[in-house]
Amino acid sequence: MSWGALYAQLGGVNKHSTSLGKIWLSVLFIFRITILVLAAESVWGDEQSDFTCNTQQPGCKNVCYDHFFPVSHIRFWCLQLIFVSTPALLVAMHVAYRKRGVKRDLIATRGDKANEEDLESLKKKRLPITGPLWWTYTCSLFFRLLFEGGFMYALYFVYNGFQMPRLVKCEQWPCPNKVDCFISRPTEKTVFTIFMVASSAICIVLNVAELVYLIAKALMRCSARTKRRHSYAHPDHMSKDKAYMQNKKNEMLLSSASDSSTSKSV
Repeated sequence: MSWGALYAQLGGVNKHSTSLGKIWLSVLFIFRITILVLAAESVWGDEQSDFTCNTQQPGCKNVCYDHFFPVSHIRFWCLQLIFVSTPALLVAMHVAYRKRGVKRDLIATRGDKANEEDLESLKKKRLPITGPLWWTYTCSLFFRLLFEGGFMYALYFVYNGFQMPRLVKCEQWPCPNKVDCFISRPTEKTVFTIFMVASSAICIVLNVAELVYLIAKALMRCSARTKRRHSYAHPDHMSKDKAYMQNKKNEMLLSSASDSSTSKSV
Protein backbone atom coordinates (compact mmCIF):
# COMPACT_ATOMS: atom_id res chain seq x y z
CA MET A 1 0.00 0.00 0.00
CA SER A 2 1.40 3.39 -1.03
CA TRP A 3 0.50 5.90 1.67
CA GLY A 4 2.52 8.55 -0.17
CA ALA A 5 0.16 8.41 -3.13
CA LEU A 6 -2.80 8.81 -0.78
CA TYR A 7 -1.13 11.80 0.89
CA ALA A 8 -0.50 13.40 -2.53
CA GLN A 9 -4.19 13.08 -3.40
CA LEU A 10 -5.39 14.41 -0.05
CA GLY A 11 -2.86 17.25 -0.18
CA GLY A 12 -4.85 18.77 -3.04
CA VAL A 13 -7.97 18.66 -0.89
CA ASN A 14 -6.07 20.24 1.99
CA LYS A 15 -5.60 23.44 -0.03
CA HIS A 16 -9.37 23.93 -0.28
CA SER A 17 -10.17 22.84 3.28
CA THR A 18 -10.84 24.91 6.36
CA SER A 19 -8.33 25.23 9.19
CA LEU A 20 -10.01 22.37 11.03
CA GLY A 21 -9.73 20.24 7.90
CA LYS A 22 -5.99 20.90 7.73
CA ILE A 23 -5.62 19.86 11.38
CA TRP A 24 -7.61 16.69 10.66
CA LEU A 25 -5.30 15.75 7.80
CA SER A 26 -2.23 16.33 10.01
CA VAL A 27 -3.65 14.12 12.76
CA LEU A 28 -4.56 11.46 10.19
CA PHE A 29 -1.06 11.18 8.74
CA ILE A 30 1.13 11.98 11.74
CA PHE A 31 -0.68 10.21 14.57
CA ARG A 32 -2.36 7.39 12.68
CA ILE A 33 -0.71 6.42 9.41
CA THR A 34 2.86 7.13 10.57
CA ILE A 35 2.39 5.24 13.84
CA LEU A 36 0.69 2.40 11.97
CA VAL A 37 3.52 2.05 9.43
CA LEU A 38 6.51 2.60 11.72
CA ALA A 39 5.49 1.01 15.00
CA ALA A 40 2.22 -0.91 15.01
CA GLU A 41 3.13 -3.26 12.17
CA SER A 42 6.25 -4.43 14.00
CA VAL A 43 4.29 -4.97 17.23
CA TRP A 44 1.64 -7.12 15.53
CA GLY A 45 4.07 -8.86 13.19
CA ASP A 46 4.45 -11.90 15.45
CA GLU A 47 0.86 -12.24 16.60
CA GLN A 48 0.12 -15.62 15.02
CA SER A 49 3.53 -17.22 15.40
CA ASP A 50 3.76 -16.32 19.11
CA PHE A 51 0.16 -17.22 19.89
CA THR A 52 0.70 -20.39 21.95
CA CYS A 53 -1.74 -22.84 23.49
CA ASN A 54 -1.06 -25.57 26.09
CA THR A 55 -2.00 -28.40 23.76
CA GLN A 56 -0.41 -30.29 20.90
CA GLN A 57 -3.68 -31.11 19.17
CA PRO A 58 -3.27 -30.41 15.44
CA GLY A 59 -5.34 -27.45 14.26
CA CYS A 60 -6.36 -26.31 17.75
CA LYS A 61 -4.00 -23.35 17.79
CA ASN A 62 -5.13 -22.11 14.37
CA VAL A 63 -8.81 -22.46 15.20
CA CYS A 64 -8.42 -20.65 18.52
CA TYR A 65 -6.46 -17.83 16.90
CA ASP A 66 -9.10 -17.41 14.21
CA HIS A 67 -11.81 -17.37 16.89
CA PHE A 68 -10.24 -14.64 19.01
CA PHE A 69 -8.68 -12.63 16.15
CA PRO A 70 -11.03 -12.87 13.16
CA VAL A 71 -9.40 -9.77 11.62
CA SER A 72 -5.87 -8.57 12.18
CA HIS A 73 -5.63 -5.19 13.92
CA ILE A 74 -3.24 -3.90 11.26
CA ARG A 75 -5.51 -4.85 8.37
CA PHE A 76 -8.51 -3.52 10.27
CA TRP A 77 -6.87 -0.12 10.77
CA CYS A 78 -5.66 -0.02 7.16
CA LEU A 79 -9.20 -0.66 5.99
CA GLN A 80 -10.48 2.02 8.37
CA LEU A 81 -8.01 4.63 7.09
CA ILE A 82 -8.90 3.86 3.48
CA PHE A 83 -12.62 4.23 4.15
CA VAL A 84 -12.11 7.43 6.19
CA SER A 85 -9.90 9.00 3.50
CA THR A 86 -12.17 8.11 0.56
CA PRO A 87 -14.81 10.85 1.16
CA ALA A 88 -12.07 13.48 0.94
CA LEU A 89 -11.28 12.21 -2.57
CA LEU A 90 -14.84 13.15 -3.56
CA VAL A 91 -13.99 16.77 -2.73
CA ALA A 92 -10.83 16.49 -4.83
CA MET A 93 -12.85 15.19 -7.77
CA HIS A 94 -15.38 18.01 -7.40
CA VAL A 95 -12.63 20.64 -7.30
CA ALA A 96 -10.94 19.13 -10.35
CA TYR A 97 -14.27 19.17 -12.22
CA ARG A 98 -14.88 22.84 -11.35
CA LYS A 99 -11.39 23.88 -12.38
CA ARG A 100 -11.62 21.95 -15.63
CA GLY A 101 -14.82 23.84 -16.46
CA VAL A 102 -13.18 27.19 -15.68
CA LYS A 103 -10.16 26.24 -17.78
CA ARG A 104 -12.39 25.28 -20.70
CA ASP A 105 -14.24 28.62 -20.48
CA LEU A 106 -10.94 30.49 -20.25
CA ILE A 107 -9.60 28.83 -23.38
CA ALA A 108 -12.91 29.40 -25.19
CA THR A 109 -12.97 33.14 -24.40
CA ARG A 110 -9.29 33.98 -24.83
CA GLY A 111 -8.29 31.35 -27.33
CA ASP A 112 -4.56 31.34 -27.90
CA LYS A 113 -4.16 34.33 -25.55
CA ALA A 114 -4.66 32.08 -22.53
CA ASN A 115 -1.04 31.83 -21.43
CA GLU A 116 0.62 29.48 -19.02
CA GLU A 117 0.50 32.00 -16.16
CA ASP A 118 -3.30 32.10 -16.23
CA LEU A 119 -3.53 28.32 -16.23
CA GLU A 120 -0.96 28.05 -13.43
CA SER A 121 -2.82 30.62 -11.31
CA LEU A 122 -6.01 28.63 -11.91
CA LYS A 123 -4.32 25.50 -10.52
CA LYS A 124 -3.21 27.36 -7.38
CA LYS A 125 -6.53 29.14 -6.89
CA ARG A 126 -8.44 28.20 -3.75
CA LEU A 127 -12.13 27.63 -4.32
CA PRO A 128 -14.53 28.93 -1.65
CA ILE A 129 -16.64 26.31 0.09
CA THR A 130 -20.00 27.57 -1.17
CA GLY A 131 -22.74 26.28 -3.42
CA PRO A 132 -22.36 22.71 -4.73
CA LEU A 133 -18.86 22.44 -3.24
CA TRP A 134 -20.37 23.10 0.21
CA TRP A 135 -22.73 20.18 -0.23
CA THR A 136 -19.93 17.88 -1.40
CA TYR A 137 -17.66 18.91 1.48
CA THR A 138 -20.45 18.53 4.05
CA CYS A 139 -21.41 15.09 2.73
CA SER A 140 -17.75 14.02 2.90
CA LEU A 141 -17.64 15.08 6.57
CA PHE A 142 -20.83 13.15 7.27
CA PHE A 143 -19.45 9.98 5.70
CA ARG A 144 -16.16 10.42 7.58
CA LEU A 145 -18.07 10.53 10.86
CA LEU A 146 -20.12 7.51 9.82
CA PHE A 147 -17.05 5.45 8.94
CA GLU A 148 -15.08 6.48 12.03
CA GLY A 149 -17.92 5.67 14.39
CA GLY A 150 -18.74 2.42 12.59
CA PHE A 151 -15.17 1.15 12.69
CA MET A 152 -14.73 2.09 16.35
CA TYR A 153 -17.87 0.16 17.23
CA ALA A 154 -16.76 -2.78 15.08
CA LEU A 155 -13.36 -2.84 16.83
CA TYR A 156 -15.03 -2.87 20.24
CA PHE A 157 -17.55 -5.52 19.18
CA VAL A 158 -15.14 -7.89 17.40
CA TYR A 159 -12.42 -7.86 20.07
CA ASN A 160 -14.78 -7.45 23.04
CA GLY A 161 -13.21 -4.17 24.13
CA PHE A 162 -10.02 -2.24 23.55
CA GLN A 163 -7.86 -4.12 26.06
CA MET A 164 -5.77 -7.06 24.91
CA PRO A 165 -6.01 -10.00 27.37
CA ARG A 166 -2.96 -11.99 28.41
CA LEU A 167 -4.80 -15.28 28.53
CA VAL A 168 -7.80 -16.58 26.61
CA LYS A 169 -9.59 -19.86 27.14
CA CYS A 170 -10.58 -21.75 24.02
CA GLU A 171 -12.84 -24.76 23.63
CA GLN A 172 -13.34 -24.75 19.87
CA TRP A 173 -13.23 -27.95 17.85
CA PRO A 174 -10.79 -29.77 17.35
CA CYS A 175 -9.41 -28.84 20.77
CA PRO A 176 -9.81 -31.85 23.13
CA ASN A 177 -11.02 -29.70 26.03
CA LYS A 178 -10.85 -26.12 27.29
CA VAL A 179 -7.28 -24.99 26.63
CA ASP A 180 -5.36 -21.90 27.70
CA CYS A 181 -3.87 -19.73 24.96
CA PHE A 182 -1.37 -16.93 25.56
CA ILE A 183 -1.05 -13.72 23.54
CA SER A 184 2.33 -12.11 22.93
CA ARG A 185 2.97 -8.51 24.06
CA PRO A 186 -0.54 -7.90 25.42
CA THR A 187 0.35 -4.68 27.27
CA GLU A 188 2.11 -3.12 24.29
CA LYS A 189 -0.75 -4.05 22.00
CA THR A 190 -3.24 -2.55 24.46
CA VAL A 191 -1.28 0.73 24.49
CA PHE A 192 -1.25 0.93 20.70
CA THR A 193 -4.94 0.03 20.48
CA ILE A 194 -5.91 2.76 22.94
CA PHE A 195 -3.67 5.23 21.09
CA MET A 196 -5.30 4.46 17.74
CA VAL A 197 -8.78 4.68 19.27
CA ALA A 198 -7.91 8.03 20.89
CA SER A 199 -6.60 9.34 17.55
CA SER A 200 -9.82 8.23 15.90
CA ALA A 201 -11.83 10.02 18.60
CA ILE A 202 -9.83 13.22 18.02
CA CYS A 203 -10.61 12.97 14.30
CA ILE A 204 -14.31 12.58 15.11
CA VAL A 205 -14.24 15.70 17.29
CA LEU A 206 -12.48 17.67 14.52
CA ASN A 207 -15.00 16.48 11.93
CA VAL A 208 -17.94 17.44 14.15
CA ALA A 209 -16.42 20.88 14.81
CA GLU A 210 -15.80 21.43 11.10
CA LEU A 211 -19.33 20.34 10.23
CA VAL A 212 -20.80 22.75 12.79
CA TYR A 213 -18.55 25.53 11.48
CA LEU A 214 -19.66 24.99 7.87
CA ILE A 215 -23.34 24.88 8.82
CA ALA A 216 -22.99 28.07 10.90
CA LYS A 217 -21.24 29.85 8.02
CA ALA A 218 -23.97 28.74 5.61
CA LEU A 219 -26.69 30.01 7.96
CA MET A 220 -24.93 33.36 8.29
CA ARG A 221 -24.71 33.67 4.50
CA CYS A 222 -28.41 32.81 4.16
CA SER A 223 -29.42 35.40 6.77
CA ALA A 224 -27.26 38.08 5.13
CA ARG A 225 -28.77 37.21 1.71
CA THR A 226 -32.28 37.42 3.17
CA LYS A 227 -31.57 40.86 4.65
CA ARG A 228 -30.25 42.14 1.32
CA ARG A 229 -33.30 40.81 -0.49
CA HIS A 230 -35.54 42.46 2.09
CA SER A 231 -33.77 45.78 1.68
CA TYR A 232 -33.96 45.54 -2.12
CA ALA A 233 -37.63 44.53 -2.05
CA HIS A 234 -38.75 47.60 -0.04
CA PRO A 235 -36.80 50.59 -1.33
CA ASP A 236 -39.99 52.61 -2.10
CA HIS A 237 -41.23 52.41 1.46
CA MET A 238 -37.88 53.58 2.76
CA SER A 239 -37.78 56.50 0.31
CA LYS A 240 -41.36 57.46 1.22
CA ASP A 241 -40.49 57.45 4.90
CA LYS A 242 -37.44 59.60 4.26
CA ALA A 243 -39.49 62.04 2.16
CA TYR A 244 -42.14 62.23 4.88
CA MET A 245 -39.53 63.00 7.53
CA GLN A 246 -37.94 65.62 5.30
CA ASN A 247 -41.33 67.29 4.74
CA LYS A 248 -41.92 67.39 8.47
CA LYS A 249 -38.55 69.05 9.00
CA ASN A 250 -39.30 71.61 6.28
CA GLU A 251 -42.69 72.42 7.83
CA MET A 252 -41.08 72.89 11.22
CA LEU A 253 -38.43 75.19 9.74
CA LEU A 254 -41.05 77.24 7.90
CA SER A 255 -43.20 77.58 10.99
CA SER A 256 -40.23 78.67 13.08
CA ALA A 257 -39.19 81.18 10.39
CA SER A 258 -42.72 82.65 10.21
CA ASP A 259 -42.90 82.94 14.01
CA SER A 260 -39.59 84.80 14.10
CA SER A 261 -40.68 87.20 11.35
CA THR A 262 -43.96 88.04 13.12
CA SER A 263 -42.13 88.68 16.37
CA LYS A 264 -39.70 91.05 14.63
CA SER A 265 -42.55 92.98 12.99
CA VAL A 266 -44.26 93.43 16.34
